[in-house]
Amino acid sequence: MIVSYIYTILSAFFEALRNVSGKMGLKDMDEYLVTWAFGFFALPFLLFPYFFISIPSLGNQYWLALISDGILNVTATILQLKSMKHSDLSLVIPLTSFTPLFLLIMAPLILGQYPTFLGVIGVIFIVIGSYILNTKRKLIATQRRNSDYLDPFKAMVKEKGPKLMLIAAFLLSITSSIDKIGVSNSSPLFWAASVHLFTSVTISPVLIHEFRNHTKLTGMDIKLLFAVGAFSALSLVAQYIAITTLLVPYVIAIKRTSVIMSVLFGYLIFKEKGIKGRLLGSVIMVLGVVFIALS
Repeated sequence: MIVSYIYTILSAFFEALRNVSGKMGLKDMDEYLVTWAFGFFALPFLLFPYFFISIPSLGNQYWLALISDGILNVTATILQLKSMKHSDLSLVIPLTSFTPLFLLIMAPLILGQYPTFLGVIGVIFIVIGSYILNTKRKLIATQRRNSDYLDPFKAMVKEKGPKLMLIAAFLLSITSSIDKIGVSNSSPLFWAASVHLFTSVTISPVLIHEFRNHTKLTGMDIKLLFAVGAFSALSLVAQYIAITTLLVPYVIAIKRTSVIMSVLFGYLIFKEKGIKGRLLGSVIMVLGVVFIALS
């Protein structure tokens, strides 16, 4: 059990590194190319073990899970990268904490399961954290006429970067459950390879169209794309191994500590401003995720 928690923490760390390398790549490259790199450059790490081990038997729900999960993952990844391209890493990445909140809201509609007291507390923490995360917008808003205390929340649904990340968080709340089905109908490593292969193949036609006249990639560009794929692979494999023995909400909750890591990386690497408020908001949001996981 302890080993599973270690894998989950490693998954969070590698996801934070994936966010950093993706943000770096977006300076000179299109989000479609970086999305493709998530899939393609991860494949060597994921397929190499199959020179030594056999392919697992596939369950009846494998293909349906792969197609639905793959489409949603590709869409969510593109939206995430677009969001990171338009906004600071330390501002938009914490909004992925809304994924378990969306899970909690959707459960009564889909499964007939209603939130517990701890779940409600978790929702409140996430809302408070997201408000603190956007308090700078409130300070700016007070200088305008007709401003109110809802301005930070309005900014999240109106401004392009935060809005795109919220949509991606909603899609990821769906894929989290599908991943559980995919792993149980194959294996953690094979499912990770399947999702990445699906991503690279699916995005290839768009990539060809977008980059028909694209300038030649530099050596640094290739290194960044390779890093994106490698960290993506390591993060997913660690996550999929963890969910074989831990409940999905627990894994997703712990993995969201990548939010705090990403905020710190945003400050240390990209010199992003407002780090104190964003870090405080991020910590509160992650605490909210923990409450939801314990509910």
